[in-house]
Amino acid sequence: MFAFCADPSTLSGLTWLSCYLTTGKHMAFYGSFGTVMLLLVVTAPAALFLGFGGAIAARSQIAPLRWLGKGYTSMVRGIPDIAFFLFVPIALDQGLEYLRHHWKCPDWTQAVRQGNDFVVCAEAKLPLSTSPQWVHETYGFTLAVIAFAVVFGAFAANVLYGAMTAVPRAQIETAEAYGMTRRQAFWRILVPQMWVYALPGLSNLWQILVKATPLLFLLGIEDIVYWARELGGVQSARFSDYPHGDWRLWYFLGLLVFYLALTSVSERIFARLMQRLSHGQATMAGEAQRKAPAT
Repeated sequence: MFAFCADPSTLSGLTWLSCYLTTGKHMAFYGSFGTVMLLLVVTAPAALFLGFGGAIAARSQIAPLRWLGKGYTSMVRGIPDIAFFLFVPIALDQGLEYLRHHWKCPDWTQAVRQGNDFVVCAEAKLPLSTSPQWVHETYGFTLAVIAFAVVFGAFAANVLYGAMTAVPRAQIETAEAYGMTRRQAFWRILVPQMWVYALPGLSNLWQILVKATPLLFLLGIEDIVYWARELGGVQSARFSDYPHGDWRLWYFLGLLVFYLALTSVSERIFARLMQRLSHGQATMAGEAQRKAPAT
């Protein structure tokens, strides 16, 4: 905060606005954009990893593993996302606390389930009540990442499974004819070629993930939606040094610009990546590249 912001009641115009936009809450608001970007950076590879594992499992010749892969994608895709976003953090949190409860407090005689309450001993709580604030925030963020990864991993598994199927079978047969094992043909022939088929679906999935980040607000994380609502609401002179009316329209308009800019940049990156992956491939995009110099 600037030195001249000591007494907000004496400020006006741009001076008042500069002080208002540099308060501690606004700094937390600006930092929450980093929280959203961190969620995307961590969740995208985690979901892709789960999706790749799910796609491999769905293609497995081992029946239980195949059932597991197909069951994972079918179950998650068939249940509303919001249900999983709320269920996974709660289930993980209570599951871990339940295990810690039996380990830390073996002499506990009361029931863990007491009506609608879930009660464990203080030593089993996650995080501990004595833990610093950053530990509580990191723990909540980690549960949110897991929830996002589980949901979007199922969609990624479906995309990758279709991409693997789209690779011409003749490619695999040729590799096997040259003496490659099934494993070698999978990693050296199938996997490198499947990405050109998977990328359109993965790019759409990325855009959906970007649009789903406001669900952090429902998980109790102070994200950009939380702060936009908090700062944009009516601030009375009794409770705020910077009173103002309902400014939520302007704050959410700022979020609109942020998400549009993020999706626009994402589209350009995926277009470049698609162009690079299509080079030399027997696809429509690859054929267009081969014909481009002659036209």
